[in-house]
Amino acid sequence: MTAADVRGADPGDGRLSTPSDVRVPARSAEAVVRPSSALPPLAPDRGHPEPDWSEVVEHFREGLIVCDPDGVVRHLSPVAERLLPEVAQGRALTASGVPALRSGGAGEFAHHGRRLRIREVPLSGGRRCHYVEDVSESVTRADALLAERARSAFLAVVGEKLGNPLHPDRAAAAVVRLTVPTLADVAVLVLAPRSGRARWWRASRADDEAPAVDSGVLSATALPPAIAEGLSGVEPHAVDWLVEQAVDAGWLPGLEAREVVARVVPLPGREAPAGVLLVARRSTRWFDEDDVELVRAFAARAGAALTTAVLYRDQAEVADTLQASLLPVEPVTVAGVQWGTAYRPAQASLRIGGDFYGSHRLPDGGSVFFLGDVSGKGVEAAVFTGQLRQCLQALHRVESHPGRLLKLLNDALLETTQAHGQGRFATMVLGVVRPQRDGALTLTMAGGGHLPPLVLRAAGEVEVVPLSGMLIGVVPDPRIGEVTVRLEPGETCLLYSDGVTEARGGRRGDEQFGHERLVNAVTDCQRVPAPALAERIEQVTCDWLAHGDHDDIAVLALRATGPGGRPPRHLHAVPAVGGPAEQRETRQ
Repeated sequence: MTAADVRGADPGDGRLSTPSDVRVPARSAEAVVRPSSALPPLAPDRGHPEPDWSEVVEHFREGLIVCDPDGVVRHLSPVAERLLPEVAQGRALTASGVPALRSGGAGEFAHHGRRLRIREVPLSGGRRCHYVEDVSESVTRADALLAERARSAFLAVVGEKLGNPLHPDRAAAAVVRLTVPTLADVAVLVLAPRSGRARWWRASRADDEAPAVDSGVLSATALPPAIAEGLSGVEPHAVDWLVEQAVDAGWLPGLEAREVVARVVPLPGREAPAGVLLVARRSTRWFDEDDVELVRAFAARAGAALTTAVLYRDQAEVADTLQASLLPVEPVTVAGVQWGTAYRPAQASLRIGGDFYGSHRLPDGGSVFFLGDVSGKGVEAAVFTGQLRQCLQALHRVESHPGRLLKLLNDALLETTQAHGQGRFATMVLGVVRPQRDGALTLTMAGGGHLPPLVLRAAGEVEVVPLSGMLIGVVPDPRIGEVTVRLEPGETCLLYSDGVTEARGGRRGDEQFGHERLVNAVTDCQRVPAPALAERIEQVTCDWLAHGDHDDIAVLALRATGPGGRPPRHLHAVPAVGGPAEQRETRQ
């Protein structure tokens, strides 16, 4: 085929013309065909031969198929011949059997394992030129880029979703829920066994519904061998028996082994795997290398989230155990005594603080009782409080006299604080209550720098017990005040911490509640039971604070119930603080 056949020029004029209806692909860098006006004239006197345009076209990245008006192939470039071996010169293009060549126009299609792109350009005289290009590599690169972006987006969502749960159960449920359907049709997560039992979570999806999550427990000895192997840190590779084990375990309901492909991936932990993830798909979606790498990357993030959740759970359990040991203990039951307590730490989230109260039963039927306040707030104050309470629990067995017992406690605290370099101290009221034959109570109290107790007499007046003394844990031989009070049946002794009187609130928010308001709050409350009285003190203090910051609040009330052990039940109106009596009824 001559250049005139390709270009539609008259070969007899001695020059090559390039009609405007022939377009050379811009991407063909190897051969650029210029318009006729740009081509230099051929000089026969110099012996220049006419260019062979088929050689130029041969180097195009696109293949060229030129058809006459009847659709018969008149020219077939080597590139087109290689990409479309079914096309033959001299035969109709539609006779090649390639569907994409019959439809005309432009588009992409798969052919002999390659991805081809074809476009049609009209030429003069009714002829048509078809450009065919192999775009397999570019499509593969684009698909790989899109897949990588999808994987990165998925892992970003995983990181965001798994960054919130701080409980192993919620984190495990989130892991399997995220796995379906992106990574698998069914996902099973098995946590590392704890106390001989292993928790598992499963997510599965039917059609386009949201994944359904369920869970269960297996004995550590009943785990499938592949799961046990994964928990040891090894990734099982025998996928055939792995599927059978998952089916036998009941984790793939409604599926048979021949219908499923599966993988097991360990979830990295601190020292050992936090668990293993089983991902299963129908056999039509085989796990290729990219899928396995994505599952491993997901497992790494899931393992980090589960490890954090397990660590948080363990720390929370330790904290709960320590908090339970540091919380104030309710006083022991003593004949003729009704106890009332209230406690509100400064840091409500910790539930512990530096205020404490309690009691210990004595062999003679009486009881040692105490209420105190250590320096500082929060965990450190609570730990010091625990040390002080432990000292009291041991010392009251060798000394029951309040003044001497408080001095022994002072010596023990001095030794402890000096050994640890803490420099802490405490204020305290420590007393011994003994029931009398007539139903009255005898209270002998020793003071260690604490606020003086109040006594609510049966007639309604409020007495301040003149009790003084020095701080505990500061000097070797402190001055300890001591006083004895008699409570007749129906009378109450009230102990409280400075979190009550020093609570700041009011209109401007900086005025202390004070001793006078406290006395007004308990005036005419002589018939109120001890628990209700302690609760009232806490309530009026919190009302005064109006949700503001405060110190630890502790209240201990002990009431003489008389020979019968309990006073008669009745209703009594409790007056409001500094105002008309509020109509709140308290059952006694």
